[in-house]
Amino acid sequence: MPSAIRKFVNGVDWINRMVGYLAMYLIFAMMGILLYASFNKAFFLPPLWSLEMAQFFMTAYYLLGGPYSMQQNGHVRMDLFYGEWRPRTKAIVDSFTILLLFFYLVMLLVGGISSVEYALKYGEESYSAWAPKMAPIKIIMCIGIVLMLLQTLATFFKNIYAAFGEPAHEL
Repeated sequence: MPSAIRKFVNGVDWINRMVGYLAMYLIFAMMGILLYASFNKAFFLPPLWSLEMAQFFMTAYYLLGGPYSMQQNGHVRMDLFYGEWRPRTKAIVDSFTILLLFFYLVMLLVGGISSVEYALKYGEESYSAWAPKMAPIKIIMCIGIVLMLLQTLATFFKNIYAAFGEPAHEL
């Protein structure tokens, strides 16, 4: 494998590993918010912001942790035949299906960028009583999609080289 591709794959893997490790802790922030809201609902008035803020944290957790999950091969698969295939066959099939994922992510990013532009231009707010600005979570959404695109490309390179006999763990 050329050194430029090896550096790209290793760099993307490193970035997504670090972001994934940080994103793991967002679940605790979300749980803290929900615990706070539950306590207040039982004894006082629940805050207006709690449910929506927990949803924002969950969104960030999901979108920023997705590339790490892909890197660790932790996504769910339909395993009717896949588990019985040889590693080379898996790499060939994964190389094809990852192109479909790449196309989907590009379309998602185009829509995400358009949504961020709209949110910034018009100061879009949520329709809830709290009415937070939507631009920050939409920017995080686009960052997560870009990281997933980069991880998809790195995984594609790993699959291509695995299909030609170079194991992915040696990248």
